[in-house]
Amino acid sequence: MTSDSTLGLPENFLKEMKEILGDEYWDFLNSYRDEKTSAIRVNTLKMPVERFKDLDLFNIDFDRDRITWANEAYYISADQYPGRNPLHDAGAYYIQEPSAMSVVGQTQINEGDRILDLCAAPGGKSTYILSKLNHTGLLVSNEINQGRVKALGENLERFGAINSVITNSDSSQLLTFFKGFFDKIFIDAPCSGQGMFRKDDFAIANWSQAKVDECASIQTQIIRDSYDMLRDGGMLIYSTCTFTRKENEDIVEAFLADYSDASLVDMHRFWPHKDRGEGHFCARIVKTNLGVVDSEYRGLDSSIGEDGTNKDEAQIKVKKSKKKKQSKGRPDKKTSANIHLFDDFSSNYLTAGGLTQLLGGGMIARDDRLYYQPLDMDLKGLKVLRSGLFIGEFKKNRFEPAHSLAMAMRPSDAKYSIDFAYDSDEVSAYLRGESITTSQSRGWVLVTVEGVSLGWGKESNGVLKNKYPKGLRR
Repeated sequence: MTSDSTLGLPENFLKEMKEILGDEYWDFLNSYRDEKTSAIRVNTLKMPVERFKDLDLFNIDFDRDRITWANEAYYISADQYPGRNPLHDAGAYYIQEPSAMSVVGQTQINEGDRILDLCAAPGGKSTYILSKLNHTGLLVSNEINQGRVKALGENLERFGAINSVITNSDSSQLLTFFKGFFDKIFIDAPCSGQGMFRKDDFAIANWSQAKVDECASIQTQIIRDSYDMLRDGGMLIYSTCTFTRKENEDIVEAFLADYSDASLVDMHRFWPHKDRGEGHFCARIVKTNLGVVDSEYRGLDSSIGEDGTNKDEAQIKVKKSKKKKQSKGRPDKKTSANIHLFDDFSSNYLTAGGLTQLLGGGMIARDDRLYYQPLDMDLKGLKVLRSGLFIGEFKKNRFEPAHSLAMAMRPSDAKYSIDFAYDSDEVSAYLRGESITTSQSRGWVLVTVEGVSLGWGKESNGVLKNKYPKGLRR
């Protein structure tokens, strides 16, 4: 049996765990001697689960190692290093702590939903949400910490994000734009991080009772701001990676006591001595609209149509643009001279339908850059870091596609593509930024690994010139 004095854990933490766990306390402590768990989640936007199984990577036993609360995810041994595989660079899967996957994995997400991931970095929940939205609806991924936003942007780009907006604001600022707007809001709240004690010594060193109190104050505010951004019948999903009641049950219970139209759907904890994962807490709360909620949760809200849209649009107060709405599918007049450049690129290198059809419904030009914008709102005054998909740039009488466009594409979206095995010399050379010898001269070519988009190359006279971004090269 493990002594509670040999693990270097804070005394106040151990005292509360004894009170919460009772007879399970020693089982809990003994779990700190176990190896930390690792897992990956397949990006179904880019690769079907069955195709991932066929590749037989990382010594996974697909029956034994399947994560029951995340159908697309599997445990892997820590010595497999999935981050080194080119399929990770391609966004075919995401490396994520297993318990954290339950927050999205056990939440019903419908295609077409408008979703806010309030504390989104580094992107685990946002990438999972995008997979479930399947290029429909809208995801606003917000991260208030400027130092963590870069990782969020890189992960969303690698995953092939199209219908997403990245903001860098606090909950009160978001509320001024999105009151009553979202179908679902995920709050992975800033917390004292007790659930990470088993795998991260820094989390232990950085913990204090004062930090618990500070986090609880922040959590109290953001759960209230977030609730006001929900439409009637919408769901709020509150989660932390900590054990203390003060940041979990106490936050939820105090909130429910103050909001008569809020209804608790479920509340669940993950414990490392019970579940194959780290500590995690999650509660799901529905905005009941005077006691009636969506049919997908309990009953039927008469203001919500069968397709999940709100029939009473007057209840959704969004800040509409005061500018003249630009025509969908075409850049504005300032750059109208460049229209033919993108049209030429599209006709020469993109196939009809699929991604091209989707982008055609919401393209907008800003200076010499072309974007797909999924949200038709004036967000002036809000710190927006990315407002959709960056498609490419107009340069010296030509259109040059962006890396983010390649990452959002499937091989069927490109007229020309070249595929390499994940363990081939060619894909290793491509990730190093080297040119590759071919036998054709086709111009822009989508480079893929095992059928998953990895980036662009420009082929001329039997040489594929490397267009993989320098900042991503190995």
